[in-house]
Amino acid sequence: MQSTSTQQISKSIIYLILLILCVICPLSAIDSPIKTGFARLQYDGGGDWYNDPEVLPNLAKFVNRHLSANIPIDQSVVKAADTRLFDFPFVYLTGHGNIRFSDTELNNLRTWMLRGGFLYADDDYGMDKSFRREIKRVFPEREMVELDATHPLFTSYFDFSTGLPKIHEHDEHPPQCFALFDDDGRMMMFYTYETNISDGWADPDTHNDPAELRETALRFGLNIIHYMMAK
Repeated sequence: MQSTSTQQISKSIIYLILLILCVICPLSAIDSPIKTGFARLQYDGGGDWYNDPEVLPNLAKFVNRHLSANIPIDQSVVKAADTRLFDFPFVYLTGHGNIRFSDTELNNLRTWMLRGGFLYADDDYGMDKSFRREIKRVFPEREMVELDATHPLFTSYFDFSTGLPKIHEHDEHPPQCFALFDDDGRMMMFYTYETNISDGWADPDTHNDPAELRETALRFGLNIIHYMMAK
């Protein structure tokens, strides 16, 4: 039988462990809803960063339904220089025209991405040249790596082992995707080109896409989110 002093020591150790656990993982954080949803990046330069505003809410609904998640469906808009950027783990960029970041925006984007932020960029036809130029200004020492269907993102949830789907025909070129990785191999940025995945997230009457094509686009979008969340 334990002595009274030994029992008191044991209780003290248990209380200390519980206190540490409460500090590390407070009860209010357990099963609490995600505080921030998906954000769209607003940029200067003349490109239409704002087009198809329903795409992120539609993607959030799709992800919530399939992953039993609780991502807010209201789209947030954030600028690269805004301190609010660090509230969002996933930020989306699209458009048809020119993109231009200030020095402050470049530095903030770089810091955010290195600290865990994930940027998904989807060329809506016309932003490729300026996007490549600006992302090179963000990370001049890194090169975008082209990915193929052997990358885990393609099978992170739905099976796209046959390759990147082409949602909208811009030119008669094959769809491509590229990524930037940090020193630990974590993907910081994913860029889709000649496919326009996010157009397939729009409402049915926006582009008059068949339901099958929209489902394909949403499924690949879920793969992007699922892969990001798992890393």
